[in-house]
Amino acid sequence: MTFSKQIPLLLSIFIFLPLLKAADQKPCYTSSCIHGNFDGKIHVRFPFWLFPKQPESCGHTGFNLLCTNHHETTLKLPNSETFLVRDIDYLQQRIRLNDPKNCLARRLLSFDASGSPFSPLHLLNYAFLTCPKEDVNSSLYKPIQCLGNSTTSFVATSLDLVASMPPSCKIFKKLLLPVSEPIAYMAGFAGDLNDQDLWLKWDSPNCSVCEGKANWRCGSVNNITLQVQCFSSVNSGIHNTSLQVLKIICLSLIGPLIALTFCVGLVMCSSDRVSSQVIQHAMLARISGSVIPQPESEQVITRTGLDESTIESYKKVELGESRRLPTGSNDVVCSICLSEYASKETVRCLPECEHCFHTECIDVWLKLHSSCPVCRSNPSPAREGCN
Repeated sequence: MTFSKQIPLLLSIFIFLPLLKAADQKPCYTSSCIHGNFDGKIHVRFPFWLFPKQPESCGHTGFNLLCTNHHETTLKLPNSETFLVRDIDYLQQRIRLNDPKNCLARRLLSFDASGSPFSPLHLLNYAFLTCPKEDVNSSLYKPIQCLGNSTTSFVATSLDLVASMPPSCKIFKKLLLPVSEPIAYMAGFAGDLNDQDLWLKWDSPNCSVCEGKANWRCGSVNNITLQVQCFSSVNSGIHNTSLQVLKIICLSLIGPLIALTFCVGLVMCSSDRVSSQVIQHAMLARISGSVIPQPESEQVITRTGLDESTIESYKKVELGESRRLPTGSNDVVCSICLSEYASKETVRCLPECEHCFHTECIDVWLKLHSSCPVCRSNPSPAREGCN
């Protein structure tokens, strides 16, 4: 057999082996980041999928989990950093999260579940307050340990109880706090929020009916829609069998067509007429010294923030010894870096809402966002005469 006759066979081997391997996906059994029977380990199954132990087809978009180097299970939401997964309740469709850095309170200040399939179980009107450290230490209120500094402490409580705080405490931020049981939080001060966990829920896909049946599990009908059906947990690894059979049938039809296309292309390239045209074109290009430019990939950068000139047009002031903000506000802490203002520091104030921040903090923020980090209003162009 000559080499030219072996080409179709070689092409078939190189084409079919990767395709058949792709069709032979891992089954969708329950998985976890910890090997063996350990109490407290997170069992991962549909609609979640664990990378890289399970294929993406085992779950849905937005439900992908990841193992850390310490065999901990994590979840990454689109608009936040990674959370540790403490528990998954498949029947109630809830997931319990915490902060890997043990500062859940800081994460809650800017928590945003949009863009993900998850939402808070309950929302409660809450307030974060800044208080002089000596006033908190001499009271019954428990400060948030990972926030504040040597002179200022942070305390969180429901909005209804703000009036019972010491007069020296000032409201730092009001927000809707995601909580698991609103009654328990409304009974009194939450204390250190780092002792709590963040419970989220998902409504779709709805697997409650399947999870409520003994020896049954939930699985997807296909990877395009959120439609689900129940499967026996005894054969929980075969709910993708029909999909795999369909892939193999398609590959068995497409594979020969691809191989035939390659063979026709090789025959055409090996003909004398095509070869002479290629050689002639190369010689003419060399004689004329022409260079055929190669297309360069263009990267489109989408920015939602403000440009440098607009940011620089906003008012910038150096604080005096009193550290009072130019807008007359009593804020003592920058809402972005959560550090106290100091004399001789430069702050920038936004027009309209007149909220002020460290210049270096707000400049970075405005390059990425076009709204105020406190009230979310869009600042209008600065008036003439502002420095």
